[in-house]
Amino acid sequence: MHIEFTQADDSHVDSLVELVNSAYRGESSKVGWTTEADILGGQRTDAEGIQEMINKEDSVILIAENDDNGDLVGCVHLEKQNAKCYLGMLTVDPSLQNKGIGKMLLTESGALAQFWDCTSIFMTVISARSELIAWYEKHGFRKTGEKKPFPYGDERFGLPKVEGLEFIVLEKKV
Repeated sequence: MHIEFTQADDSHVDSLVELVNSAYRGESSKVGWTTEADILGGQRTDAEGIQEMINKEDSVILIAENDDNGDLVGCVHLEKQNAKCYLGMLTVDPSLQNKGIGKMLLTESGALAQFWDCTSIFMTVISARSELIAWYEKHGFRKTGEKKPFPYGDERFGLPKVEGLEFIVLEKKV
């Protein structure tokens, strides 16, 4: 499989919503290891949220497509925030996880952050996701010690199935 990286536009909104929700929530997400289905129900994102990311200034959704058949296989949201680059919504099709696509998306993210003259890339990860945190640490990210509250009561981010959810901030120098 050959992967082509491009920037998402309006034509990708529905496919992105389907991909992201399938990788993080519900039964389909349990095929892969990035599932949040045991801690969160509901959606991970919606068309309005994706459209907002696409239209926002200094914001890009980078998509990975299988060049052989045009299928959307992964994505990542990047946003320039002063001298730092926020990375979010790193997603790989659950049936294609553990094939290096996530690592390729991280590499492409680093290249864009350098292009934007950012000094680092940062992200927030739910603290209960120890396996995901370990994966990011393996790829050079470090815990900053900063924590952020989970947006309880805002169904756009999902329906919590457990108490005590919070985000930790990870960062990597570019």
